[in-house]
Amino acid sequence: MFLLLCFTTLVSPCFSTLVKNNGPVIGLMAQDVRSQEANEISYIAASYVKTLESAGARVLPIMIDHTEEEYKEIFNMINGFFLPGGAANIFDSGYATAAKIFYDLAIEANKKGDYFPIWGTCLGFEQLAVITARKNVLVRTNTTAVSLPLDFTTEANGSKLFRDFSPEMMSALATEPMTINAHKWSVSMETYHENEDLNKFYKVLSTNTDGRIEFISTFEAYDYPIYGVQWHPEKNPYEWTRDFYVHTPNSIKMTFYFADFFVNEARKSKHTYENEKMIRDLLIYRYHPNYTGETTSVFEQKYYFYGRDQDKITDPVKVTDPDIIGQV
Repeated sequence: MFLLLCFTTLVSPCFSTLVKNNGPVIGLMAQDVRSQEANEISYIAASYVKTLESAGARVLPIMIDHTEEEYKEIFNMINGFFLPGGAANIFDSGYATAAKIFYDLAIEANKKGDYFPIWGTCLGFEQLAVITARKNVLVRTNTTAVSLPLDFTTEANGSKLFRDFSPEMMSALATEPMTINAHKWSVSMETYHENEDLNKFYKVLSTNTDGRIEFISTFEAYDYPIYGVQWHPEKNPYEWTRDFYVHTPNSIKMTFYFADFFVNEARKSKHTYENEKMIRDLLIYRYHPNYTGETTSVFEQKYYFYGRDQDKITDPVKVTDPDIIGQV
């Protein structure tokens, strides 16, 4: 049974007075497996763990089958929430359910001055867009296997996300095809302009096109520390299973710029836990990644979570709607 954890949450009345936490713990969302080979019910790609750890964070895997009360307990112990890419159903899955709970908790907390950041990559980006818009806002694009430079908008230079990037890195992002796109679905700029829930909430920092549809590739919220990329910063240094993955020196540096940014955002959170042993019992360190690079997987390594590792055994959510996302 899930251990009910005590915690102390310190609330800052003003974001500008935040004192940084040099031991941030980031909750990384697991997602439903699409087909079971044993009794695994969820997984996390190891490249996301490595990326966050490279910038000084510790990772707490968020399981897919907890109750809302259990997620609330976890929320108050972690300093940020990360929605990775993958192939979960973003309308009906454990991943989607937990994402909405953490999103709502983060909005409520930030309104009260309790700083708490969220990041979404690829599927996570789409999940954030769908939650914010409160409906399906995705369109099909021809972007399953392509690396692109970013087409920055005028909003990028003054953005929270890019303001501390060096001129050299901004130039590289704008001119070198190093952002890895591996998605079937996107949020088009046309949809963005038509949907007030989206355009009043998110500032578009970059776009791209598949030659037919201009889609958002990077956004950040106007009033909350919520960020999303439709592409994959974590793949450049850590994934090698596809020929279109880019491993140039600038692309590797780029990954760590983004990792450093989000982990520094998490350092602003004052959420904490009762003691070190409590948190260590929940961290990713107690799990072992499996090598999947010689399978059909797009990931070199995955952490699998089995029924015995979680609070209860549940059946994985199956994707039954062919129009629902299948991302990586």
